[in-house]
Amino acid sequence: MSLPNLADIVIIGGGVMGASAAYHLAQRGFKNIVLLEKENFFGQGATGRCAGGVRYQFSTEVNVRLSIASLPMIERFKQEIGQEVNYRQCGYLLVATNEKDLAEFKHNVALQNRLGIPTQLLSGDEVRARLPLMKFDDAIAGTFNQKDGTVDPNGVVMGYINAAQKMGVKAISGVEVTGITVSGGNIEEVRTSLGGIKTRMILNAAGPWSGQVGKMAGIDIPLIPLRRQMFTTNPLKEVPVDFPFVIDFAKSLYFHREGEGLLVGMSNQDEKPGFDQNVDDDFEIVNLEAAIERMPLMEKASRASHWAGLYEVTPDAHPIYGKTDVNGFFLCTGFSGHGFMHGPISGKLMSEFILDGKFSSVDVSMLDLKRFEEGRLIQEYNVV
Repeated sequence: MSLPNLADIVIIGGGVMGASAAYHLAQRGFKNIVLLEKENFFGQGATGRCAGGVRYQFSTEVNVRLSIASLPMIERFKQEIGQEVNYRQCGYLLVATNEKDLAEFKHNVALQNRLGIPTQLLSGDEVRARLPLMKFDDAIAGTFNQKDGTVDPNGVVMGYINAAQKMGVKAISGVEVTGITVSGGNIEEVRTSLGGIKTRMILNAAGPWSGQVGKMAGIDIPLIPLRRQMFTTNPLKEVPVDFPFVIDFAKSLYFHREGEGLLVGMSNQDEKPGFDQNVDDDFEIVNLEAAIERMPLMEKASRASHWAGLYEVTPDAHPIYGKTDVNGFFLCTGFSGHGFMHGPISGKLMSEFILDGKFSSVDVSMLDLKRFEEGRLIQEYNVV
């Protein structure tokens, strides 16, 4: 597809945020939408490199409400969009091994229950009973919600892209944004590796690269790209079909079924900010040793694949939605590692904001860019 030289809006970033926004804008009848992705395939950036987890279990009301709006959209995805996304409701089981996390877990379960989410607080013994394959002698509590689980990220992105294209969206991959022209405080043009596009509106949905895109328009976005990596194993017949998404919270170590094996990941607390998406082999050994300690069965596992991706982390681990000081330059970024699951509703929210001037489905008005300079941060505890 050739690059159009004029657009009513240019969406930068063909991951879940950009794809969902393009679809929801087109669904509202918005015309002349151009979606740009620098990779050769859509959803190959942060979205395609995530663990595919979706959950209701968050520690702030706004994040829980985003899940309440977004996860049912994933449940209905095949009916509405026509694409299978393999939503497996295996449940998330978060395990606490210290008193600080236990206190936070109690607060989180109370909040989720108040908002209608039936998360359960489990005792250490109940955790051990549910996870006979794992060594959790030090578990003092857990939280479990059956409707949490995993989804195919590629299915979600391509579902939205294909549906948006049928409504006339021009989605173009393999094109890099190289600059943005701003004149008199207004967006004028997006410059790319294939030429320029005149436009009055841009949605920056570039995930970990959003900060770089922001700088092109003279906007400072306080987010840092951080590498996260994971690996999958060969089939392990001992792992039951209903094995939950287990998170050893204090260690930021997680396990979930992937095919007939496991996907295992862990956050490197010493990771330096940057755009490196190569696997750190030394840290993979640290991750593997921690995994074997929790699940001795891992000793006989062999690695099937491994990869690294980027989180875009804000100072309060909450996303940034809405306008900036440049007219027509909008943000939908900063999801700090839990963006994929909130992608469906986030695209809808941005379509509301762009077309109606306000967020209707969920009130995310407090998650604006200005909160950082005004000191209105809202801290999320459940970051993995």
